[in-house]
Amino acid sequence: MNLAVSPSLEQPSLPPHAAALPMVTARQRVLAVGLVGPGRVGSALLDQLRTAQPRLARAGLELKLCGVTASRRMWLDADDPELNGRYGGAQTWRPSNLDEFAAHVRGNDGRHALLIDCSASEAVASRYAEWLAQGVHVVTPNKLAGSGSFPRLQAIRAACVSGARFRYEATVCAGLPVVQTLRDLLDTGDELLAVEGMFSGTLAWLCHRHNGSRPFSALVREAHALGYTEPDPRDDLSGLDVARKLVILAREAGWALSLEDVQVQSLVPPELAAMSPEEALENLHLLDRAMAREVASAQTQGSVLRHVASLDAKGHASVRLAMLPASHPFAHSRLTDNIVQFTTHRYRDNPMLVQGPGAGPEVTAAGIFADLLRIAESLEVR
Repeated sequence: MNLAVSPSLEQPSLPPHAAALPMVTARQRVLAVGLVGPGRVGSALLDQLRTAQPRLARAGLELKLCGVTASRRMWLDADDPELNGRYGGAQTWRPSNLDEFAAHVRGNDGRHALLIDCSASEAVASRYAEWLAQGVHVVTPNKLAGSGSFPRLQAIRAACVSGARFRYEATVCAGLPVVQTLRDLLDTGDELLAVEGMFSGTLAWLCHRHNGSRPFSALVREAHALGYTEPDPRDDLSGLDVARKLVILAREAGWALSLEDVQVQSLVPPELAAMSPEEALENLHLLDRAMAREVASAQTQGSVLRHVASLDAKGHASVRLAMLPASHPFAHSRLTDNIVQFTTHRYRDNPMLVQGPGAGPEVTAAGIFADLLRIAESLEVR
């Protein structure tokens, strides 16, 4: 099946150097791929895979899209050979069944198979260990597995003895190489001492734009219209998503951190938190008074407001709105930039910074795509 999908999205052009890749040799690796969650990120990923397909084929890798499943429906190539770029309008579909979907992608011919979870579903995350134990690779931006219960994460790691890989770069700072950078530091014998960062592209944008000239609620509405926030902006403003990212990094370093250990400052007042999503969108003005005080206080001190997550050497973890001096590296962020600062044994005096855009479906999809390619590089020809 072709990897064309979501024709409403503009097709990115290949970079000029892509045509210079060598032609494929006679032996080619084939990777069967199934996608869970064809939302904004999933659709962007399928576009990227489709665009890269000719280049990857020349380099010896064939990506075979075997199916797409949403929460209620799944489309399998065996059902509709004309699926191609119209999975949402395909005439043939089945009710979603994760067991059937995984079995279809895995096949019975010993092929390499990979499942990509672009959902935010607990039900899907709970299947990772089972899929990995069956030899199916898993790539995901879903933070629930990496920041959830320890027993589930331990089961996922144990299941990788099958030889399957579990990759989750896009769970932290979208497409930025944050998890891989930390993994490289640790694998080469370095020791993590502390981590600090701006882990939310949404909150980075809001803090950067909030100078008191407009109500904070107006900026939240603008960010929502631009697609920077979750459908319910309170999911960003609560700080819980940032806390999950901090937990994922801590666990990557071998620190036994759980969400309950993170002190989280929510920007959502209790009365707004108690409302339905629809009511909350109508009452975002309840954010304004407290945020106006925060920005005024920062300006009085010659500081800037930034949303910062931190974990120190003693295991103290927090997510909060911080007033930082103009000289601080985080004070110079731009738009939706994420910044992660690693203080390690080697980088003790001059911490390592990873910085770049941290919001948007295309950027997140690129992080997932990079994980897929890292797995594909290790595959033998079958």
